[in-house]
Order: sequence, then C-alpha cells, then structure tokens
Amino acid sequence: MEFSFDPRACASCGARCCLGQEGYIFLQPVEMEAISAFLKLPFEKFTLQYIKKVGYKYSLLEKPASDPKEGYACVFLDEETKQCQIYPVRPKQCQTFPFWECFQNPKKVKELCALCPGVKPLN
Repeated sequence: MEFSFDPRACASCGARCCLGQEGYIFLQPVEMEAISAFLKLPFEKFTLQYIKKVGYKYSLLEKPASDPKEGYACVFLDEETKQCQIYPVRPKQCQTFPFWECFQNPKKVKELCALCPGVKPLN
C-alpha cells in the first residue's frame, strides 16, 4: 500500500514520531559532529551525554516521556513545546520519516496512518 505525506501536519501532531516504544535513533559520526557543533558542545562531551553505542552503530539516547502512556521520547524533544531542539541538524533517520523501508508493508502503513496524521493511504 502506498501513501502520501503532508509535512504541514507535523506542526500540530504533538511529535508522535518522537515518542513511543523504546527503540533507536541511529546516526552516523558526521551527523553527531553536526549536532555537537549546533549545540556548541565539544564532540567528546556530546557523545558521552547523548549517544549510546549499539553494536557497531550509534544511537541518540531516549528518555522516559513525561506522560508514562507515551513511553519514551527522543532526548532532544522538548516535551512542553513538542519541538525538536536540533531540528536543523536532526539525523537522516528523522529527516526521512515516514518513508522508511519498514513502512512499505501494507500492514505497517495502517499503523503508520494511526501514528502520523500527515500520512494518507493512496489506495
């Protein structure tokens, strides 16, 4: 099942894609360097404070969401404003949502539509 995406819905969705089950927000070292520069933090301090190693990959940390029903939140989600604190330099994984390979499965598209108000099935 194919879908369309209207990014204008992001302004009012409450950051649903940044909240939920525990998982990984993978990023490359070059993305970590961009975020640390954006935050004006030395790279080593940034990685110690915000990164966890997962096998041979790197992931941003998550934190328990302020509302326990929401599960976990990206460490860079401002839960009061529902805004990403690193939006201009957010990882590629965040930039490409909802066009992830896992959402090519028709069953997953239905879940995606329930999660993201910007996603509309084409069929």
